Amino acid sequence: MSPVTGPAPVRRLTVLYDAQCPLCVHLRHWLQRQRQLVPLDLVPAGSAEARRRFPELDHAATLQEITVVGDLGQVYRETSAWIVCLWALAKYRSRAHWLTTPAGRPFARGTVLAAARYRSMAVPPCAPGASACVAPPGGPWGPR
Repeated sequence: MSPVTGPAPVRRLTVLYDAQCPLCVHLRHWLQRQRQLVPLDLVPAGSAEARRRFPELDHAATLQEITVVGDLGQVYRETSAWIVCLWALAKYRSRAHWLTTPAGRPFARGTVLAAARYRSMAVPPCAPGASACVAPPGGPWGPR
């Protein structure tokens, strides 16, 4: 479902991000600094707050891929999640619309794949059954 053409307009989005991933934390801070046309709530994926807000979600999956939830229960994952985040920002809304076109969609998908590759190198996978993952020091991507 598109945030633009759905049955009702999206008024608020919750972005579930991996708080153990330096790139994800960097992007969280970047999103916070942008002028938002649609308010973004940035919540660590898999956290108690995420589980309280969205008990029906597969929270292990939200740690593997960006997930954005609309105020009416819309769920966006992977490429669509990145596009809807850009759509919520004043400066990037027109770019988000372009990214949904046949010309823009491959660019959006490539960007998401590049980010996933970076994450796979920067953040070691969690041990099975681990309650938390240990991330390497953030370096230039770490929280500021």
